[in-house]
Amino acid sequence: MKALGNYKPEYSDVIEIYTDLIVQYRLYSEQYEEQGYPVSEEYTNKAGATNQRKVPILTALETIRKDILTYSDRLRLNPKADQVEIDPSKSASNALDRFLSEVKPRHGNGNRRQK
Repeated sequence: MKALGNYKPEYSDVIEIYTDLIVQYRLYSEQYEEQGYPVSEEYTNKAGATNQRKVPILTALETIRKDILTYSDRLRLNPKADQVEIDPSKSASNALDRFLSEVKPRHGNGNRRQK
């Protein structure tokens, strides 16, 4: 983050969560590989019915993957996040204000109709 110019000490908690997510993802990925990458398994519910369900480790990996993407966006650690302009003067509301101030009235010479 320092090399990218987006590090701030105030981000330390978010950085720690992000790194924990990366560690969890790697551990679960290794376990999933050792299991042979199963997609589903038989599951017997409380009523005794047996069904197929997605393996829990795959669900966990999908959730962690989404969280990693979210945190990497917030920390500006991926190309997508790097394209986002974070200058507050260019926020949506300011852009709308600039647009509205530049738009010319549609009717006649710009005077409003009077009743």
